Amino acid sequence: MNSVVLALTVAVSLAFTAAGAAKLAATDDMRRRADHLGWSVRSYRVIGTLELAGAAGLLVGLALTGLAVAAAAALVMLMAGAVAVHLRSGDAVTAAVPAAVLGAATVVLLVLRVFVVDAA
Repeated sequence: MNSVVLALTVAVSLAFTAAGAAKLAATDDMRRRADHLGWSVRSYRVIGTLELAGAAGLLVGLALTGLAVAAAAALVMLMAGAVAVHLRSGDAVTAAVPAAVLGAATVVLLVLRVFVVDAA
């Protein structure tokens, strides 16, 4: 396993775990964000569950390539949706930056897994 892929997998998984756990716990900040975006707390908890499942998929995917690829692809789509929701809600572009950066890091991880690590 490539050390860059391992480090990026752990970093991306930790970021999604933190974000997902906060949504699942419905912290005050997440409740405010959900309300601002026009989402219910229940819907935000579903998103948090998906983020946690994706993070777990990336980690388990260290041993199972197909799972890593599927989890990364799903997380990229989730982050693309997050960016779209922020922009649609009238937020400043800067509000979408965290989702865009996390999505971009996940794209890099996906590309590395498909074309570099597992192609070797």
